[in-house]
Amino acid sequence: MKKNMITGSILWSIAMITSLLAACSSPATTSTTANAATSTTGTTKTVSVSEQTSVKYADLVSLDADDTNISWSEADSTAIKLNGTTATVTGSGAKAANGSVTISEAGTYVLSGELTDGQIVVNVADKGTVHLVLNGATIHDNDSAAIYIQKAGKAVITLEKGTKNTVSDGKTYVYADATTDEPDAAIFSKADLTFNGAGQLTVTGNYNEGITSKDDLKIISGSISVKAADDGIKGKDMVAIQAGTITIEAEGDGIKSTNDTDTTKGFVAIAGGTFDIQSGNDGIQAETALVTDGGTYNIVTAGGSANAPAKVEEGPFGGGGGGWGGGTPPTDMGTPPDGEPPADMPEMSTNSGTNAGANTNGAAASNSANTTTATTDNNADADTATTATESTSAKALKAGTDLTVNGGTYTIDSMDDSLHSNNNVTVNDGTFNIESGDDGIHADQALTINGGTITIAKSYEGLEGAIITLNDGDVDVTASDDGVNAAGGETETAANTAASTDSTTTATDVETTSNISVTETTGTTSTTDQASQGTATNQQGRGPGGMGVAASNNEFHINGGSLTVNAGGDGLDSNGSINMTGGTVIVNGPTDNGNGALDYDGTFEISGGYLVAAGSSGMAQGTSDASTQNTIVMTFPTTQKAGTLVHVQDSEGNNILTFAPAKDYQTVVVSSPDLAKDGSYVIYSGGTSTGKAVDGLYTDGTYSGGTQVIAFQSTSNVTWVNESGVTTANTGMGGPGGGGGQGGFGGGRNRSQSGTTSDSTGTTDSAK
Repeated sequence: MKKNMITGSILWSIAMITSLLAACSSPATTSTTANAATSTTGTTKTVSVSEQTSVKYADLVSLDADDTNISWSEADSTAIKLNGTTATVTGSGAKAANGSVTISEAGTYVLSGELTDGQIVVNVADKGTVHLVLNGATIHDNDSAAIYIQKAGKAVITLEKGTKNTVSDGKTYVYADATTDEPDAAIFSKADLTFNGAGQLTVTGNYNEGITSKDDLKIISGSISVKAADDGIKGKDMVAIQAGTITIEAEGDGIKSTNDTDTTKGFVAIAGGTFDIQSGNDGIQAETALVTDGGTYNIVTAGGSANAPAKVEEGPFGGGGGGWGGGTPPTDMGTPPDGEPPADMPEMSTNSGTNAGANTNGAAASNSANTTTATTDNNADADTATTATESTSAKALKAGTDLTVNGGTYTIDSMDDSLHSNNNVTVNDGTFNIESGDDGIHADQALTINGGTITIAKSYEGLEGAIITLNDGDVDVTASDDGVNAAGGETETAANTAASTDSTTTATDVETTSNISVTETTGTTSTTDQASQGTATNQQGRGPGGMGVAASNNEFHINGGSLTVNAGGDGLDSNGSINMTGGTVIVNGPTDNGNGALDYDGTFEISGGYLVAAGSSGMAQGTSDASTQNTIVMTFPTTQKAGTLVHVQDSEGNNILTFAPAKDYQTVVVSSPDLAKDGSYVIYSGGTSTGKAVDGLYTDGTYSGGTQVIAFQSTSNVTWVNESGVTTANTGMGGPGGGGGQGGFGGGRNRSQSGTTSDSTGTTDSAK
């Protein structure tokens, strides 16, 4: 994350002091506590990474015969013919009076015609099932719900095939007394409510909400269009959608569940369907779990990402989970000319970093004649933050506990986060095209991607979570700030921590926030203390030290798949560590020297896969010396123009890297299984390649026409080079750790946590 920095001269002075202190206090020997596991005393909330999340629609939703029953006959049903302000009832179980129809017995009722100002009331004392068939019906009530299910075991509304049906209410409701606030939707049910059939239904909630159930709300099929002054479709205990075509235009949330007292309820589960949602607040919001197995989604929240408020950056210590780069400073800190700060050091901003918004929750209007005028309840959820206040939650997919996506096609333009969970996000499959005014995908705890094609074309930060794991899938991120940010999470620990040299620890108990989500973990790897005490020589893969602030336990794991990042801030940012065992990662990092293509506060250990990261040189970091796969970090004497090829080949002419960065760059990091610790290599700049480029990375073909920059012999598993040959690690200050937000705008509540991570099951793809 891009931060406001102290002036360069102050930074240089502090860095020099840190370097001297390190030199005085530490002998030039190898680390004796590297990768030591840390055990803590106290109560710990553990973030665990699941490689597979098995929860699906069928795990949460069961259907009975009534839910799927669409059949009826004239002989076995009661006909209700609507005509203006009156109705004619043919059959038993219902009576018409004063322009309304009251159904008092279980059974099937077929409605047709038009009721211009009246109400269909269901009040069945024996709790039986009432089956309403809308067979070309138009129902409007000026001052209450048009369909009101007061009491029943279940209400099923069938949309007769080939018919168009309309239900609407007025902008003003009349209640029995001032303490009454129900009904408040055009279709309102106090019982379980199910929609099925192959017809069409248009619902207009002029007063408040479109469709509301105080219990379960299920949609099995049908074409349903809702326009609402507040929420479009709302169920308390669940919203379950098996199929159908759903169009929603809502000033509040599009689809939501609300039960916040029972962790087994309050979820949204979707098996499939087609969704077109335009909402003022969240698109689809679950109080607990949100699960989607498939479907086609077009979601726009609060007018889209273009309406997102401008972000205000935090100060240098306001959001960092770690220090500035982590690790021990290299011995050569550089000499500033005549006491001036080093070139390109950003200056300290005087901005306080506050991003406040007004609370727009509407208050209920007063009612002198037991009449209530509609007001929009934005149902804004203010995500707690130290530097930002969120007045409106306008996320596309939002879960209070776990968000699991098993498939589907998603086109999202959201003012706020596009995918958001207050706990964990798991993407198992799906195709995503995202434009976000804040995070593309955000998890307060674990974000796990097991598959799918994810394109985040616009975001503030692309992927954010306390622990982020990429096991498989194709992910393409464009972010104005960090591309990937491993930050946040919660830990409550005692002041004392005891270091253990045992490399294996037993995972602490996971605190489960909901028993809805089902998580399967094939193995765990203990989180280890990343604060290695080695010499400067052993820390050349990292920038200088963290100003006395230890790295957090945040983690970013890359086990497979592909990740392409174009970031205005840090490309890959972890307040803790990064671990890569497979996959392909391409980073087009920042052009300013206040950020880096790689920014981590602990270690970056790579043992497999292919990594190339290009960006500015001021805060450049490579991989860590503990890595088992070799890395080259090349710093050019001047900034190279975007599209200028950088080519690395070995002494036999074999291609290691041919890459055209998308933006101006001065430092390039490449790690490949083909690099040898003692190999001979040549780096070229410019030229052309006949190969095929994917995200700027060329495969096959022939490289020619470039200018040789340097030929060198690698000296370690992380070799830093410039135009003069092998050198030491970058002497610029490593960037402060990005702040981890609880979603919403700016985040800002930084919290460390301990965690366990799953063993890799992703496939290694050495070339994209």
